Amino acid sequence: MSTRKHNALPKARTLIEALPWLTRHHGKTVVIKFGGNAMIDDELKRAFAQDVVFLRHAGLRPVVVHGGGPQISAQLELLGLESEFKGGLRVTSPEAMNVVRMVLAGQVQRELVGLLNEHGPLAVGMTGEDAHLMTATKHYADIDGQQVDIGRVGEITAIDPGAVQALLDDGRIPVISSIARSSDEGDASGIFNVNADTAAAALAAALGAETLMVLTDVEGLYEDWPHSDEVISRLTASQLEKLLPDLASGMVPKMQGCLHAVRNGVHTARVIDGRVQHSILLEIFTDEGIGTMVVPDPEPETGTSGTQEGTE
Repeated sequence: MSTRKHNALPKARTLIEALPWLTRHHGKTVVIKFGGNAMIDDELKRAFAQDVVFLRHAGLRPVVVHGGGPQISAQLELLGLESEFKGGLRVTSPEAMNVVRMVLAGQVQRELVGLLNEHGPLAVGMTGEDAHLMTATKHYADIDGQQVDIGRVGEITAIDPGAVQALLDDGRIPVISSIARSSDEGDASGIFNVNADTAAAALAAALGAETLMVLTDVEGLYEDWPHSDEVISRLTASQLEKLLPDLASGMVPKMQGCLHAVRNGVHTARVIDGRVQHSILLEIFTDEGIGTMVVPDPEPETGTSGTQEGTE
């Protein structure tokens, strides 16, 4: 066998390994929360864009939801505004909200749309305000049992996915900034900053997505952190619910999002390491996978014989 053919053979094997996964996911919607180190490292950003475009050309329907914590903090600092956090959430004054909106919709989103569109006229940017996609009410932080006002931070109350569905049906890749309109018609400011993990999970449920994927800066959910770096590869919704009270604060909204998704019709939710180039493709199209997968609880078995409690 020539050297050229010998070098090409592993590529063919890789493609064949992906075949059952391509068949399984064809035509399915995948919601991806873009965040962590992948947002600020140029090589990782480019690899992420390539992965999303690959999904689209492989017959899947990817949707990207993003926040922009590091970029928002940097812009606030430039403007002489302090970044303050309470209960793990950014305190968002009206002035800070203007910066959040500008950075998410005008900087992070535009850069990502540009990277995706290097491969063709695919990506369309929007925010949760557009077409009433996301509606929210004021969220208060819970600190030591007290409800604390943290400004223009919202809790999603409704999702209208019609505009996103229309874009997907047209073959586009929606790129969505995690800002929501206020449910209160008398609210003068009218918009809220919402957690991007929560927004991605709510949208995945509303779209009836096959999969929610959340990019993080860790390998997945650890078995017994910090005593062990063994990653849990798979767990059910009930198993995750039991673990939630003991998780590190940064993982809580991600895992709560995964739990919400699989309990509301999404088939799998995955937390994957966004520091690994092409982590999305490795997770979806290989037998091993690289992160933590959350699945719905199994359906209870119904017996055909014997008595049923509570019936006569």
